[in-house]
Amino acid sequence: MNEQLKLAIELQNIDTKIFTAKRMIDKIPQKIIEVEIPFKEALNSFNLFKQRLENLDKRKREKERQLDDIGEKIKKLKLRTSEIKTNKEYQALLSEIDSFEKERWSIEEQILTIMEEIEVVSKQANSEEIKINADKKKIDELKQKLLEEKLSAEKNLENMKEIRSKVAALIEDDIYKLYINLIDKYDGVAVVEAKDEICLGCNMNIPPQLFVELKKNNDIITCPQCGRILFFKNES
Repeated sequence: MNEQLKLAIELQNIDTKIFTAKRMIDKIPQKIIEVEIPFKEALNSFNLFKQRLENLDKRKREKERQLDDIGEKIKKLKLRTSEIKTNKEYQALLSEIDSFEKERWSIEEQILTIMEEIEVVSKQANSEEIKINADKKKIDELKQKLLEEKLSAEKNLENMKEIRSKVAALIEDDIYKLYINLIDKYDGVAVVEAKDEICLGCNMNIPPQLFVELKKNNDIITCPQCGRILFFKNES
């Protein structure tokens, strides 16, 4: 095989690995964002439960304050019984006390309802918190794995770049210039196999006589259609 063609094929193989590594490295930040999405959604849900619990607790405290106020009013009214002179005044006082007692019972019922709701929401919040902690552990492990893969890929990338520089330095300037132009034009694919009189880069036919010459791998031959550098893989 022509030495320059062999170097071009080798360079293409290296560049393919480099492009693959770069794409993998570039995708890792997005992968991290994606794995965090369900966790953030669960965290938002947990925060809603917490907010709901805080609101319920606030309502409970307000009702308890109201209960204390009514208790004080009833206590003061009962102390006035010794001051009552007539039966009419006594009945009016009892009616007022009874009204406050009914209001107290109503507030006590409301407090019980709030406490029951607090218990239900607390269980939901605890369940969500357990799930969040488990998810966070998994996500942290996955993020660590992705970051390790990124570091490993970056290290390999640097090694491949060094190898690439050595190979590229051996390629003749005009061939390397052609190669780079093709790499830029065809998204990283400059050298492709030709098989059964077909360019596997553009899937177009190669003239029979050109394919005969191409099979020898003695020269740098480009596809008449797409211009990529062609080579023939000898199955034997």
